[in-house]
Amino acid sequence: MSSLKTRLAIVHKLAHSDSAESVGPLTLALQDRDASVRAAAALGIGKLRDRSSVNALIKLLKDPEPDPRAAAAEALAVIGDPVAVNSMVGLLLDPAPKVRTAASFALQKLGWHPGDDSERVLQILAMGRTSAAASMGSEAVAPLMEMMRTGTPTKQFEAVKTLGQIDDPRVKGAMLEALKKDHSAMRIAALGTLERLGAADTLEAIEKMFQDTNASVRGAAVEAAMSCGKRNAVPVLLGMLKDSSWEVRSATAKALGALGDSSAVNGISALLNDDDRDVRETAIKALGRIGSRRAVPQLVLALIDKETTVRNAAAATLKVVDQRWESNRSIRLVLPKIKAALDHHEYWVRHSATKLFADLQLDPETVTEMPVAAVAEDEQPHPAFDILAELLFDHDPDLRLAAAEALRRLQKRSALPLLNAATQDADPLVKQAARVAVAELG
Repeated sequence: MSSLKTRLAIVHKLAHSDSAESVGPLTLALQDRDASVRAAAALGIGKLRDRSSVNALIKLLKDPEPDPRAAAAEALAVIGDPVAVNSMVGLLLDPAPKVRTAASFALQKLGWHPGDDSERVLQILAMGRTSAAASMGSEAVAPLMEMMRTGTPTKQFEAVKTLGQIDDPRVKGAMLEALKKDHSAMRIAALGTLERLGAADTLEAIEKMFQDTNASVRGAAVEAAMSCGKRNAVPVLLGMLKDSSWEVRSATAKALGALGDSSAVNGISALLNDDDRDVRETAIKALGRIGSRRAVPQLVLALIDKETTVRNAAAATLKVVDQRWESNRSIRLVLPKIKAALDHHEYWVRHSATKLFADLQLDPETVTEMPVAAVAEDEQPHPAFDILAELLFDHDPDLRLAAAEALRRLQKRSALPLLNAATQDADPLVKQAARVAVAELG
């Protein structure tokens, strides 16, 4: 039996012989055990334009290998026999891109026109115009989903993006399926579509993407969770404030700020100590969007940040959160830290701390360390805690008094740092209530 090299040489010689006698041997070669020989034989028959081999070429359209299928489509296009049209339409769904392309151009050459929108979608996809399929609407969903499952990584990505432009109930399921793809670009594209759809029942699947190894995927998941879960997403988003990627931490702070839930104040405030300047700025702006006065102490600390842009952002946000922030009693919680900053090794930190004491009209020497009681890590927060913590430093003394008494009744030791600060309140009734609470809780 001759070698593959020899058989290919014979086929090529027959194809260029321009003799009708070459058709027979070439037709036999369509059954060769090697795919490259079968493909070369098909192209050779096409060059000879012999119609007697059309049926053999149509049979080759079902070859298990893509090269012979593509070659058979090309040969049939050259021969130009319309009998091959019906057999070739199915190749528009072929898993091999080269076969889909060959079939599409062959059908055009044979004068085929799509009979309906479904066939038109197949033609568009086979020609590589994936994005154009979006204009076909729901008709394009099924073939695009097939491409997403069986196409090359590039085609799969294009299919996911195109599906995202179509308004059809099947798209949501396709995007959830795309979240399981190995290529991060597909997962990101799918998350973008799920964000647009905003379906609450996709939150659980999106949350799983928080564990993705790719930071860009985790960032896209944060934005999708915000859209799909709204305030229900706050608890799961809070954990992402500690992500290893600064981009994800920043995206999370921005998302929580947009949701405007005051329960995120503590988590976002912790980012004001982040190593990344952009994260600190984003956190400050997020606190401004939430608008809770409970953020005042941490925002005041940001006024002594080493970066000018962070200090400026904090100053602007403080005016939004509390126009009278200079007289906000919760500042007492951070005065010891501001005093310590007077000896900081960074010039701008020392300078800003000195200026802040001057603006507050306070003498640093009068500031003493405030006792902070140990709090059990597993203590569960009360639903009203955040509201009471904010009211404890309200400008209205009656509200401060009510908050101090309510915090005492809650019996939560996590309130001790706040109540310790309130023991310095200017109102004697508030001061006394805070002292009683501290005594009971301590």
